[in-house]
Amino acid sequence: MKHLIDFIETEEVGKTSIYKHLKCTEEEARLVQYICKQYVLGSEQVSVLEMLQENFSTKGYLYLQKLGLVENLLDLGWIIQVSFGQVKAHETSKLELLAAYVMPSVSLFRLLEEGSLEIFLPEVKPYTDHLEYLQDQFDMVSLLHKIATFKQGFADNSLGIERLKNKLSMLTARIQERVKMTKTPIVVEEFFKEKELDEKEKRIFLALLKEEYSGGEGQFRDMNTLIELISFDEYEKIKNRALLEEGAKLITEEIIDYEEILNMFGGVSRSFYLQEEVMQRIIHPKKKKKVAKLKLNELVEEQEIFEYHKPATTLDDVVLHPKTRETLDTLVRQMDKEVYKKLREWGIKEKRKGIDARIIFYGPAGTGKTMTAMSLAKTLKRPILSFDCSKILSMYVGESEKNVRRIFDDFKELSNKAKVDPVLLLNEADQFLSARSEGTGSSADKMHNQMQNIFLEQIEKFEGILIATTNLPGNIDKAFSRRFNYKIEFKKPDQKQRLRLWQYMLPENADYEEGFDMARLARYELTGGQIHLVIKNTAYKVAVRTESVFSNQDFLEEIEKETGSSFEASKSMGFKV
Repeated sequence: MKHLIDFIETEEVGKTSIYKHLKCTEEEARLVQYICKQYVLGSEQVSVLEMLQENFSTKGYLYLQKLGLVENLLDLGWIIQVSFGQVKAHETSKLELLAAYVMPSVSLFRLLEEGSLEIFLPEVKPYTDHLEYLQDQFDMVSLLHKIATFKQGFADNSLGIERLKNKLSMLTARIQERVKMTKTPIVVEEFFKEKELDEKEKRIFLALLKEEYSGGEGQFRDMNTLIELISFDEYEKIKNRALLEEGAKLITEEIIDYEEILNMFGGVSRSFYLQEEVMQRIIHPKKKKKVAKLKLNELVEEQEIFEYHKPATTLDDVVLHPKTRETLDTLVRQMDKEVYKKLREWGIKEKRKGIDARIIFYGPAGTGKTMTAMSLAKTLKRPILSFDCSKILSMYVGESEKNVRRIFDDFKELSNKAKVDPVLLLNEADQFLSARSEGTGSSADKMHNQMQNIFLEQIEKFEGILIATTNLPGNIDKAFSRRFNYKIEFKKPDQKQRLRLWQYMLPENADYEEGFDMARLARYELTGGQIHLVIKNTAYKVAVRTESVFSNQDFLEEIEKETGSSFEASKSMGFKV
């Protein structure tokens, strides 16, 4: 406590060891000295009025002119204002300070204990390994977090923020110098060069890497926390959100990814993490590189059963009946890792990673079943493998049964090779789901029943997310119905939904006649697929005209053709909004 004793005993405060560190005038230092004396005598809080009256002349109220000294000390962070025992932000006028109470700040206590708040870093030497380098970088991340925390606190932290920024600047320069001196390549630095990341992207990466090394509970995974680390004002926070949105470099180049988690208020928050392949490359730089992980789309190209899809739309991009949307939202919530954890604890779910879901989408053609399946996969952040069930029939007896097993065996093999969990989409699964034959006992009936039994068996033991679509729900065998834990109906859109579909599907850049009435078109009971087809056919008709202007009559003519046709409407993947 020698610095404290020296400070409160000396009459010439300007000659004390800590005076130069206070960076204030001698008059201000005298007030700090007075507050410290009162503190060691047992007075935790000091009245500003009494302090000024005791230290300056009361003649003609001259002490009032010294209120600015108190204000400066608050700004410097050496004292804090208190009110009823609570720290108070000092956005007050000078006259309000007169009736206030103040006390020493944490920064002042540290200065009195240590004699200095200057930062001394170890000697600059080359890094001996990548772990030594990472320790410096993780210290840098911790400093950024402290600065962000200080900024969210009280105004009396301004001096503390400046010191932290100074330390950050010194540490950053030290890291750069050590990297230059190091002859052995540092894997993280090599990665930064390869990916051409800027400083903000590097800091996001390092924060997530720190999380992986520390095995933390997600301190640096939250989107807002990561943005705070790279932003120094509100404008930068808004601007820097683009670094963590869809289309950002870190995401498109598969360096980081995120999970969307429903919070207690019903909103969705994002939790970010490093991609497994990237993380292993950094954490185990000396480990022999394994054969590159095969990509699912490349594996699919080598076989004939499945089509690979990387969905571009989420559930927010689809016009759905409110009840259908409600069911899908519930399904998405049940995919949350916290739900999975509870099910594990209750003994409902076994140790396999993730939740299994077998889903039927049923309803008329053109109501968006396939696109919704794609969008659900996107919302769950999974690719999708689709299979058209009409392809399974074979002219050779016995081959169809084998092909049914192949669907599931090949799906599992592809998933294991690519180390991903895609969604399996079985389009037009009517023939598998329909009631089994009890008729003549012909070879065709026997083959059909055998195929269904195999299909039933495979669904029973399927692990993952399976979606089957059908236009004929009335024909579904009860044995299949029991195997699906989600049965979601797709109804034809009502007039309000049809109006939204017309609104989103009509070409934005086209010219329309004066008085064009979209609501009139929405009165016709069309599915989304039919609306898409009508718009497409109308566009071809209008495009060949010299003056290509759309009229209500153009659409009405195509609607009449569509509703009067005995043919089914063209298939549609769904409807983007």
